[in-house]
Amino acid sequence: MAESSDKPSVLFVCVHNAGRSRMAAAWLAHLAGDRIEVRSAGSAPADSVNPAAVAAMAEVGIDISAEVPQLLTVDAVRSSDVVITMGCGDACPVFPGKRYLDWRLDDPAGLGVEAVRPIRDEIRSLVEELIAGIAPA
Repeated sequence: MAESSDKPSVLFVCVHNAGRSRMAAAWLAHLAGDRIEVRSAGSAPADSVNPAAVAAMAEVGIDISAEVPQLLTVDAVRSSDVVITMGCGDACPVFPGKRYLDWRLDDPAGLGVEAVRPIRDEIRSLVEELIAGIAPA
């Protein structure tokens, strides 16, 4: 069971929890501070975070090198206010009363850092819009 909190909670979900969802979670934690509870998971987690995602985030001063992909659980979805999927299709459980968003982003798997930069920047823009919509300043 999640801790009782007045803070909104956001769960980012992609298949491997190694690129898009990790970058999104890092941006949200960086930009919103402690105003929003951040979670990240994958329907089939990889063994480690995508090195190109780590490098792209390091370029903007955010270190995700110690992050470990997590398995998506029903409890994680149930305890989140907003669930943002990124290409996990039907693997994400759906509960009434949750706000679901699907961000259509290129998958950074197998790409070099040059190709991951635009994905990183697009995620930042989406996260900024999300914060404006759910977190008091």
